[in-house]
Amino acid sequence: MRPGKNRKRLKIKKGDEVLVIAGRNRGTRSRVLQVLPGSNRAIVERVNMVKKHERPNPQRQVQGGILEREAPIHISNLKVICPDTDKPTRVGRRRLEDGKLTRYAKVSGAVLS
Repeated sequence: MRPGKNRKRLKIKKGDEVLVIAGRNRGTRSRVLQVLPGSNRAIVERVNMVKKHERPNPQRQVQGGILEREAPIHISNLKVICPDTDKPTRVGRRRLEDGKLTRYAKVSGAVLS
């Protein structure tokens, strides 16, 4: 995929506070650590935890054992929390007077960073 062309515009960004609305972690509020636009998924802090068996590797100072880490979750299962009302909201996009495109919370109209 060429940069700039056909790039997906996702409503969720790294650092957003989100609410999980589906799955075994439904009702959990947390922060987005990473967004994976190619697969429409995001890694959310302490959500969708899985166990990973890690082999010891002395060259990289990896002890090994069973580690718990976050797995990606589909962004359709997440809702952004509005900073003003502290409620889950849908996200819209609006162009400001100076021509910049910004995200805003549909529930209150507040601009999201």
